[in-house]
Amino acid sequence: MQSDAYTLHLPKRRTTPVVFSSPHSGADYPQSFVSQSLLDRHTIRSSEDAFVDHLFSAAPLHGAPLLAARIPRAYIDLNRAADELDPAVIEGIDRAPHNPRVSSGLGVIPRVVAGGRAIYRGKLPRSEAEKRILSVWHPYHSALKILLDESLAQFGRAILIDCHSMPHEAIEAHSRPGYPRPDVVLGDRFGAAAARDVVDRIEQAFAAAGLRTARNAPFAGAYIAQAYGRPSRHQHVVQIEIDRALYMDEARIEPRADFKDFQRLMTRVIADVTAPQAGSMPLAAE
Repeated sequence: MQSDAYTLHLPKRRTTPVVFSSPHSGADYPQSFVSQSLLDRHTIRSSEDAFVDHLFSAAPLHGAPLLAARIPRAYIDLNRAADELDPAVIEGIDRAPHNPRVSSGLGVIPRVVAGGRAIYRGKLPRSEAEKRILSVWHPYHSALKILLDESLAQFGRAILIDCHSMPHEAIEAHSRPGYPRPDVVLGDRFGAAAARDVVDRIEQAFAAAGLRTARNAPFAGAYIAQAYGRPSRHQHVVQIEIDRALYMDEARIEPRADFKDFQRLMTRVIADVTAPQAGSMPLAAE
């Protein structure tokens, strides 16, 4: 199933409450957007979670839907609230109380890409921002909400895996001396977005695949985890950040030669997380 905003990969039959979402892997750059940007086509992709949707492409084979953005993060950030509007890049927006994401240029309509590089020469009309939110943000989040509601109705709970990637240098900068650098950071907003047992199971799935994990540092989860994570209502969100160096050449934005091997590793993780028999790893103490 495909729209201008997203591609929805559905299983033949839903067998798990787990839903996978990849909001930052979109790579369909509108020509009008590229033309108005200060950046070339390569540089503008630096904020993109390139190939993450491919890493999780086996989800439907394990009974779980995969919702993947088509439109890139530099155009509109689906992991931001629709009202996180930046007055420094959008005309006619009043300054709101301090929001660190907006202040750093990473609101719902980003002002910069990775490294703080400006996207535009000047400000965008407010009508342009509203058009993007109406045509991309709302359809994506409407589809996501439907998927979670369906899991709640069918299984009595919903577990959203919010799939992302992180620059290798981000992990190096936050690594503790003497401790091994994590390959994957799991974010549950320090317990506010998911029950501990849910995060434990996901963590054990990555460990079984030989990947080191950390929790909530340096990434604890952003808007999607905050908006949809409701453990008391049996709805859980865990944000996953994977070190890009494990599967891609970050400078070239190309898959590594062994990309398929890492993709198979991620398929093992998907299989473990979605397995209907939880065994000693219950999905939630509910």
